[in-house]
Amino acid sequence: MNRFIAATVVACISVTSAVAADFGDPAKAQPIANRICAACHGADGNSPLPMNPSLAGQHPEYLFKQLNEFKSGSRNNAVMMGMVAGVSAEDMRNLAAYYAAQKPSETAAKDKDLVAQGRKLFRGGNVATGVTACAGCHSPNGAGIPSQYPRLAGQHPEYVVAQLKAFRAGERANDSNNMMRAVAGRLTDREIAAVAEYLSALR
Repeated sequence: MNRFIAATVVACISVTSAVAADFGDPAKAQPIANRICAACHGADGNSPLPMNPSLAGQHPEYLFKQLNEFKSGSRNNAVMMGMVAGVSAEDMRNLAAYYAAQKPSETAAKDKDLVAQGRKLFRGGNVATGVTACAGCHSPNGAGIPSQYPRLAGQHPEYVVAQLKAFRAGERANDSNNMMRAVAGRLTDREIAAVAEYLSALR
């Protein structure tokens, strides 16, 4: 890693930590995270289970939105709806701040052919089928855009596949303006697998 990249990474981590601290109180969230969340998402937000998302380094605004939508039922997941049923709005803000301040662990892709296909789709879309480039919203490095689009870099491919298929089937419908459902509806199973594999390799 050269000095410029290293400095950029440090700066990004510092900004994320500052935003998280402004959003809520991570210290107040840690006991809740240990008691309720750690079994599925890891004590530090790096999920040990491929079907459960890693939360470390995610934008606090996105985390707070998802928790609220699980609580209201607008995002349907029986497990998560039960987990947040007794969690207050303040607790959710603190949890969002806590996980946003955690450092994502490094992941590695397993299939180089899928990674190559996923890179083309993520960065350039598929003009023939009307699939727009994922990078337009989630940024070329998968870091997302705070308060608008989530960080996807380093996410478990199994989780990404499951969510894209849920959007495609209309089983997940908490996306603004039907955006993700429209994109996922044009993706094949192979393309979904490729994008997911590529994202797992991003830092």
